[in-house]
Amino acid sequence: MRESWTDERLDDFRDEVNRRFDEVYRRFDKVDHELNRINDRLDNLHRILIYAILTLGSSTVAGWAAVIAFVITRT
Repeated sequence: MRESWTDERLDDFRDEVNRRFDEVYRRFDKVDHELNRINDRLDNLHRILIYAILTLGSSTVAGWAAVIAFVITRT
């Protein structure tokens, strides 16, 4: 069975396709928003790890300096 496509039916079809794509775009906007939140959290984690490494490194250097100073003053 073949139906004829009138201008009105084509307009309805176009409107329905546009409505569905608008919904898809809205969903992608939500996904983009979530990905941005994840990126922000990863950036914060990266910053915290850098601070932790710098802190541990400097305290290790200070500790060894104290050991060396103690050994030098004891000899």
